[in-house]
Amino acid sequence: MDLAFLALFAGAALASLFMAWVIGAGSSGATPFAPAVGANAVSTMRAALLVGVFGFAGAVTQGGNVSEAVGSGLVGGISLPVAGVILVLLLGAGLMAVGITTGIPIATAFTVTGAVVGVGLALGGTPVWAKYQQIGAVWVLTPFVGGGIAFGIASVLPRSGVPERYSVAALAGLVGAVLANVRFSFLGEGTAPGTVRGLAQRALSVDGLASAVAVTGLAALGIAAVVWWDVRRDERGGLRRVLLALGSLVAFSAGGSQVGLAVGPLLPLLDGIGTVSTTAVLVGGGVGMLVGSWTGAPRMIKSLAQDYSSLGPRRSISALVPSFLIAQVAVLLGVPVSFNEIVVSAIIGSGAAVGGRGAVDARKILATVGAWAGSFALSFALAYGVAVAVL
Repeated sequence: MDLAFLALFAGAALASLFMAWVIGAGSSGATPFAPAVGANAVSTMRAALLVGVFGFAGAVTQGGNVSEAVGSGLVGGISLPVAGVILVLLLGAGLMAVGITTGIPIATAFTVTGAVVGVGLALGGTPVWAKYQQIGAVWVLTPFVGGGIAFGIASVLPRSGVPERYSVAALAGLVGAVLANVRFSFLGEGTAPGTVRGLAQRALSVDGLASAVAVTGLAALGIAAVVWWDVRRDERGGLRRVLLALGSLVAFSAGGSQVGLAVGPLLPLLDGIGTVSTTAVLVGGGVGMLVGSWTGAPRMIKSLAQDYSSLGPRRSISALVPSFLIAQVAVLLGVPVSFNEIVVSAIIGSGAAVGGRGAVDARKILATVGAWAGSFALSFALAYGVAVAVL
């Protein structure tokens, strides 16, 4: 095997680890628990610890889809050379580092996607329009869908005619139904991914749509019953525990989505190595994100929790439920998605329901939207220009 290639691959791997650290310190590490910290349900440092652990678990068990999309699904006709991979990762991580330093939530998915497409097209690749349409639809719809769902939930939870032991339990049951059908890399037959619902069906020796609906319904009812009992006996503590559970699920989903932005560009290079498995690469990316969450996320967590709006446990629950749902849709589709966009949109939606315009900082929102749009355009332009000039 060529030693020069191995040296370049080692450089790309180090760039990937740096990118994973930046993701953990930024969007992936900050956004899942920002609503919980804003609601005073958990301290900033404990939130960073939890998001690191659950993010690592999500990276290892759900990271394959987005990693493959970033690695080979954004540009047709070519495979990025090692130097191109290094350029993509350094550009993406550099822009994210600027966001962490300034406290501006630059969107990781936008920077990495823009860099991959920019380098790929500069090197003669062809656009994959179908994938771009899918990604664009998710990016554009996320603020409206996530913010709308959060607005609806936040409008219902404070109502005196809808006791929270019922409304929050119903939300928990919905999340449980989705979770029962989420695909994990280790639950399928053989090496195939599978779901908790599928595992239960195989254990009970049943198959078909009716049994799938029944198993999903039982899972939802079971989780809803536990939450109903917990909130009924201790409303304040029960809401806090629901909030922490939702934050953990969003952190898990963030790991499954965001790790692909760090390690996805490496996957096409594995054919030149031969002995490195995709799972090993996902584990490495997960470790990088975990360390980033523990060492760099507290600043961004504090920024998101305090700067966007004044959050309570009900608004935080309203924000995290749609965040989890949208994140899992993106993981299923293999679409790189920004967790800044997901969670911030949901926070804004829940704030509008409770406090109207005065509950959110309009200037901060406009700056964030500008950062989202600008991060993709700047990343694409820089990647294209540098690739044309150097590669």
